[in-house]
Amino acid sequence: MRSHIRAGFVMAAAAASLMSSAAFAQTPTTATPMTNSVTSTSWMTQEAAGQWRTSKIIGLNVYNNENEKIGGISELIVDRAGKLEAVVVGVGGFLGLGEHDVAVPYAQISWVGQPVPSPRTSTSTAPVTTGVTSTTDRAAEGPRSYPDHAVLNMTKDQLKAAPEFKFSR
Repeated sequence: MRSHIRAGFVMAAAAASLMSSAAFAQTPTTATPMTNSVTSTSWMTQEAAGQWRTSKIIGLNVYNNENEKIGGISELIVDRAGKLEAVVVGVGGFLGLGEHDVAVPYAQISWVGQPVPSPRTSTSTAPVTTGVTSTTDRAAEGPRSYPDHAVLNMTKDQLKAAPEFKFSR
């Protein structure tokens, strides 16, 4: 019995030795040289005026030209060069159920830095409470590095009827 176990260990050790020598015998691959090297002059040290953080754009509300909320931004699609191709808008549903995504070409979205105007009643000039921060409250916060909301020249029904965008895995 011990001879069978010892023979098994010897066979395993021999196999491991052969595998490791085969790994050493492989020709190492050379990395492709970088065409653009990073220098100290190309480092960004802070966000510049006119630059937006995409993490702040995800979740923004999308309104139509009549200031009706028609969806929310769920994703941004970029090409390999970093160019924004589309804004994925979640539309329809309630509390995340029944919502579907629509990819809107980036050029069709307008970005607005001011809050959506509060709806007013016909007999009063007092704003109706909608949960939107007023312009005066927003001004006290100082300048922001992202838009307040997006505008799409489309009705909610048109957006709901648009073809659904499917994410690949």
